[in-house]
Amino acid sequence: MTLHDDAVLVLKGYEGQPELRDLYLEHLAAHPDGMYKPCAAGHLTSSALVIDPSRGRVLLTLHKKLGMWLQMGGHCEEGDATVEAAALREAAEESGVSGLTLLPGGPVRLDRHAIPAPCHWHLDVQYAALAPADAVERISEESLDLKWFAYDEVAAVADTSVVRLVEGTLARL
Repeated sequence: MTLHDDAVLVLKGYEGQPELRDLYLEHLAAHPDGMYKPCAAGHLTSSALVIDPSRGRVLLTLHKKLGMWLQMGGHCEEGDATVEAAALREAAEESGVSGLTLLPGGPVRLDRHAIPAPCHWHLDVQYAALAPADAVERISEESLDLKWFAYDEVAAVADTSVVRLVEGTLARL
């Protein structure tokens, strides 16, 4: 099974946000290369909110290019077998946290956002990753900073997409 096939299966099984889910599926049907960065019409990305439920906090990255506090995530790569694997890889790479596990139940949310040319859209499939109790973060080259935020602090530092991801994750816990 290809990563494209996996994404189609994941999205067909996702019951939330039906209009956005259908837009993602239409995009993949029209663009066999729609999983990867070279697709000029847009491409799927995969991300994960790193969460520590025992301490009531989430780990956000101050994105180097965007200068915004975001969840971990990014582009799918040829070696990614599944969309979940891409999310977990990105979360581990960008947070430096070992032992992350994805919250069961598939994606928490979808988020479509415009990006600068030559590509036009990121179609993000958003998961939540549970941090182990002894989690130690490490800043990657893609981040200006990493910081743990209490759930109620996120709205003051992050955009609506991240706030909704936190809300969706908390509802699932």
